[in-house]
Amino acid sequence: DVQLQASGGGLVQPGGSLRLSCAASGFTFSNYAMIWVRQAPGKALERVSSISSSGGPTSYADSVKGRFSISRDNAKNTLWLQMNSLEPEDTAMYYCAKAKSPRMWYNDIPYDSTGQGTQVTVSS
Repeated sequence: DVQLQASGGGLVQPGGSLRLSCAASGFTFSNYAMIWVRQAPGKALERVSSISSSGGPTSYADSVKGRFSISRDNAKNTLWLQMNSLEPEDTAMYYCAKAKSPRMWYNDIPYDSTGQGTQVTVSS
C-alpha cells in the first residue's frame, strides 16, 4: 500500500521558516512526480508545489514562489518542502501526494494518494 507521512510542521512566527518532510513507501518513489498540497480551514485543497520524478523540473503556486523550495532524494524515498518568509496565510494542513501516473511531468499533473498531513501554523 502507498504510504505518505508528512512531518515537520509546527507553530512559527511570521517571517520564520520550516522544513517539511515526507517519507514515502509502498511504491517506486523515483518513478513518480510528487506534489505538496495544503488545506486551510474552510478552504479547498490548494496545490503548493510539484517536482518531477528526477528532481529536475519544479513548479510553484504564485502565492509561494520565491519563498518555498521543493526537493527530493530518490535514494531515501523522501520529499521536502523548505518554507521561508512564512505568512499567516500559509497556515494550513500540508500533505504530500504522488502523481497518478509514473514517468510523467507537467505543472498541474494529477495526483492521488495524499497520506497523513502536518499542521503549519503561522502566528505571532
